[in-house]
Amino acid sequence: MRNTLSRLSPLACAALMLASQAAHAQQTDAAETGAQESRWGLGAAVGTERSPYAGYGNKTRALPLLMYNGQYFRFVGTTADFKLGAAGPVAFTLRAKYADDGYDGSDAPILNGMEKRKGGFWLGASALWRNPLADLSLEWLADASGNSHGQTLKLQAEHRFKAGNFTLAPYLGVNWMSSDYVDYYFGVRQNEVTAQRAFYQGSSTANLVGGLRTDYRMTPSQSIFLDLRMTRYGSGITDSPLVDRSTSSSVRAGYLYRF
Repeated sequence: MRNTLSRLSPLACAALMLASQAAHAQQTDAAETGAQESRWGLGAAVGTERSPYAGYGNKTRALPLLMYNGQYFRFVGTTADFKLGAAGPVAFTLRAKYADDGYDGSDAPILNGMEKRKGGFWLGASALWRNPLADLSLEWLADASGNSHGQTLKLQAEHRFKAGNFTLAPYLGVNWMSSDYVDYYFGVRQNEVTAQRAFYQGSSTANLVGGLRTDYRMTPSQSIFLDLRMTRYGSGITDSPLVDRSTSSSVRAGYLYRF
């Protein structure tokens, strides 16, 4: 198994994919209080995730974390939201996100000779419905960079339990990816075919995602968080000759100081 530490380029530091998920609890706290004053947060996060690509091993990142939450605008990690307001218990936002989903041909033996696949900026919208049973979120995004021309749709349910300074939030969701997305990141083009790598045109698929987020408030301004996640890939991904597993796990942890 090969364990890689991603390059800390300015773009990668801006991305902070791992931090955007781990800091979700911080966004929820701000929304629950209904506070209108602006809040800033600064910290650091580290995460490791098992890549689905054969022979790739783990992707590990250690990056700074910057967060801002105001009355109309919020950003954390790779995600920026413009708040459109609420209709009853449902809150709506316009969303912009950077996703570092690409790879280089040198990242794993199975990818040797493959053309570089790039990450990209995504634009879309989200909705969050709070209710006593579970918070339901829906996110739709389209590739604004024009790399994959893909779309994604994510539906997730989460229930939060509080015990003193601890918060536990188990969650379960479905992540749908369009055929363009899957074909770009998991497909094999005619000019990339080898004896060990057959032609493959990706089809739309849905991944099951489940996990547990925890947050501990050390002081009113300081908190640490942990996110344990498991993903089960759909057949559009597992059928790819680039992939050798049907599930993937990830662990993310970090510290945040809120001003």
